[in-house]
Amino acid sequence: MAFDLGGLLQKYLGASPGQATESATDHFQQVAQAAPPEMVSQGIAAAFRSDQTPPFAQMVAQLFSQANPQQQAGMLNQLLGSLSPAALAALTSSGVLGKLMGQGGGGQPTSIAAQDAAQLTPEQVQQIASHAEQHSPTIIDQMSNFYAQHSGLVKTLGSAALTIALAKMANANRG
Repeated sequence: MAFDLGGLLQKYLGASPGQATESATDHFQQVAQAAPPEMVSQGIAAAFRSDQTPPFAQMVAQLFSQANPQQQAGMLNQLLGSLSPAALAALTSSGVLGKLMGQGGGGQPTSIAAQDAAQLTPEQVQQIASHAEQHSPTIIDQMSNFYAQHSGLVKTLGSAALTIALAKMANANRG
């Protein structure tokens, strides 16, 4: 029997985080494997922007803590790549990036390697994500695109956030 993406998403039309169930985790994984990446990305972005989930930076830090070193590097490269040189300089002067800076020309990293990413704490990543959110209007969409490619990691956000993501995908699928 073929997987029924529309049928599964139908269950989440108009769903709220208060209606979250443990099956949301499994359903999210099924949908993430079957739906177009842009639909998954839109769902994740909705969860990031929701006032019913923790702040974006806190969720990024949580995801960072659950990620492998390659995923951590990818996250950091997305976050830092969204910042202007001035915003990066402000982050560097605050000491959050510590020894990561200075690896590229002009005191800015050209790319964060996995072994370097693993040296940062989730709290430091939360500060970086918060800074990126303040200085880059598209960072939530950029990070959502990244996480759509790493949907197994997104499952760690919990059923309330996944229910929001699934509800957004259900609305997109309906339209």
